[in-house]
Amino acid sequence: MLPRDNRLRTSVDFRTAFRAGVKGTSGHALAHLARTRESHAPRVGFVVSKAVGNAVTRNRVKRRARAWAAQHVPELEAGDLLVIRALPASAEADFSALTRSLDRALRAAERRQRKRDEAADARR
Repeated sequence: MLPRDNRLRTSVDFRTAFRAGVKGTSGHALAHLARTRESHAPRVGFVVSKAVGNAVTRNRVKRRARAWAAQHVPELEAGDLLVIRALPASAEADFSALTRSLDRALRAAERRQRKRDEAADARR
């Protein structure tokens, strides 16, 4: 389970991650990563729509994604906002396939964030 300090709870934080962040994709999920200048602990949120499946399926996907996130929160920087959006394909994925997919999505988002940071540094 994610500690309370590491959970996204407000719609403002979700909106910030979606609008100001970068997106990394994989077969089962999207990762929206936003680096903020705030000093709070990294926060993670989840979006699992009804397109993924019924309530039992959506809750299973969320539990698996939370377990993955609990292991990866220490890798995130202070002030990071990460939103995981489950795609319908995640309903059929087993735990290992979903975690590999989440790893790929996070790495892709981190690569894009690095490129954005480098471009911003070059403009200065």
